[in-house]
Amino acid sequence: MAFNSLSFAVFFCLFLFAYWRLVQKSLTLQNLLILAGSYLFYAWWDWRFLFLLIGNTALNFLLGIAIADTKKEADRSWLLAAGLIQGLGCLFFFKYYNFFAVSLSNCFSSLGFKADMHTLNIILPLGISFYTFRTISYLLDVKRNKIEPVRDWLAFFCYVAFFPCLTAGPIDRAGTLVPQLQVRRVFDYDQASDGMRQILWGLFKKVVIADNCAIFTSDVFDQYKTLPGSSLLFGALLFTIQLYADFSGYSDMAIGIASLLGFNVTRNFNYPFFAENIVDYWRRWHISLTTWLTDYVFTPLSIRFRDYGNGGLIAAIIITFTAIGIWHGANFTYAVYGFLNGCFYIPAILSGTMFKRKKTAAGPTRFSIKAFSNRVGTFVLVSFSLIIFRAESLGQALGYYKGIFSTSLFSRLVITEKRYTLAPLAFILLMLSVEWWQRDKRHALQIGFIKRFSVRALIYFGLLAIVLVFSATKNTDFIYFKF
Repeated sequence: MAFNSLSFAVFFCLFLFAYWRLVQKSLTLQNLLILAGSYLFYAWWDWRFLFLLIGNTALNFLLGIAIADTKKEADRSWLLAAGLIQGLGCLFFFKYYNFFAVSLSNCFSSLGFKADMHTLNIILPLGISFYTFRTISYLLDVKRNKIEPVRDWLAFFCYVAFFPCLTAGPIDRAGTLVPQLQVRRVFDYDQASDGMRQILWGLFKKVVIADNCAIFTSDVFDQYKTLPGSSLLFGALLFTIQLYADFSGYSDMAIGIASLLGFNVTRNFNYPFFAENIVDYWRRWHISLTTWLTDYVFTPLSIRFRDYGNGGLIAAIIITFTAIGIWHGANFTYAVYGFLNGCFYIPAILSGTMFKRKKTAAGPTRFSIKAFSNRVGTFVLVSFSLIIFRAESLGQALGYYKGIFSTSLFSRLVITEKRYTLAPLAFILLMLSVEWWQRDKRHALQIGFIKRFSVRALIYFGLLAIVLVFSATKNTDFIYFKF
């Protein structure tokens, strides 16, 4: 059930009615309903993998308590290792086994050895990267005495399987979500209405912008050998918009759905296209993943390498970003994409500006050529790196770059009416304009400053009309479902 599907709309309306009308007076019943709804939501995709989710949750629940209750540090470390091996082992098997089997086979073959590594017909469980990172962070935090273990099994099972964030994040920490599961939720009109606004904005970004952009970008990447460089460049820039609208649209809907249930979950995007450099961009993009890897990968590595000065810091950054790339999937393209973004940090590290933050002023500030050029430059840099992210192979990525940097770059842009229309471009401009104006807000439709309800209602119904009229004829799955 995708958030933009009719089946989810029916499911969630029935769920909301039961949640706020039938079980709102009992915390236990509220959590039981959340757990049942989450398991139904997940089983709708493939019921067989529900048992993997339940088993993973039960093991980590028991390990968390055992780690906290064990006094001997060596035993605590072994228990943590067991949890990490189980979580990362499942992730490796389902996500990376075939990739490594084929890669090793090709490597041995190139050396003259016969290697017959069998691949398996493996289906990647939906959301496994997200809920695995959620349980790993829980065990690490318990081991480090940052949080107390969760002894309420129902709250913990709900934390791991919480359906708004189950399939594509945000990756909430136990310290954020579990306390909210341990108190009865009371309906808050302001929180619910704000959640509805965020869902509407996310839906607009997904079905009007991302899905329409996908019509063009899919053709461009599939036919990059025959299209001029101008179309390839435009396709790369448009894919960056598509990826943002798709993933941040999902995050907006997930956060909005959680708000309707009385929860505050982690913010995942902070208007990344307004970043003036690559460091600031990654502080704003997929925040729950980048902060997760900062806390559990970069920080320990930077401490370990601190005696090596800037060289150690560069090594820690590159390892962390390569891990970010590999997290996305079993393909050399993702590893190179992550490594490349780590290399982008080197000038900031050498100049000593990596840890400096520049606040973007709110409202219609005075136009600055320097700030504007920095934002455009960052956007272009991100777009060019995302060519590797989007490509099926490194060979395709290199061919795509070769096509851009050819004489056909200055040829007429090839866009047929079947491939694309001008309407999505207007809505992209609308999205960027609204988000620029609202860049000091958590999401773009926080328009409580407009006092007249009639004006706010006109905006909501106008946006809903755009969603109904200009939705792409073919809806695509959320991009991050495959990660």
